[in-house]
Amino acid sequence: MYKIDKTDYGFKLAFRDFIEPKEMQKWVEDSKKILLSAPNTFHIFVDMRSLKPLSPESQQFMQEGQKLYKQRGMTRSVVILANPVIKMQFKRIAQETGIYQWERYVDESSTPNWESVGVDWLKNSKDPDK
Repeated sequence: MYKIDKTDYGFKLAFRDFIEPKEMQKWVEDSKKILLSAPNTFHIFVDMRSLKPLSPESQQFMQEGQKLYKQRGMTRSVVILANPVIKMQFKRIAQETGIYQWERYVDESSTPNWESVGVDWLKNSKDPDK
């Protein structure tokens, strides 16, 4: 399952459970539509706390979506995770798609105020890694 919401800083995305390639492809198509009305620059908050590891095919669609958001004006993103395997997987995807330098990863289990830490990165450039 995925969800896309508009926010005052850009978009909040949520990915939950196991996402089949067909559903991940639909996310890319929905993202294309919603990004038509996006401002020139924006930020992305991604909640992946309950996402299961993606299949290689679903990973390809995720990469396509990440590139799309970056091309359309994404300047920063934060990913909230609760699974070290998912964190590794998405760090690698971000490095492959070239968005790693703009993206931060926050582990919900070790960061009780994970939501405010994430939003602070997006709105105020307060790096959670420092």
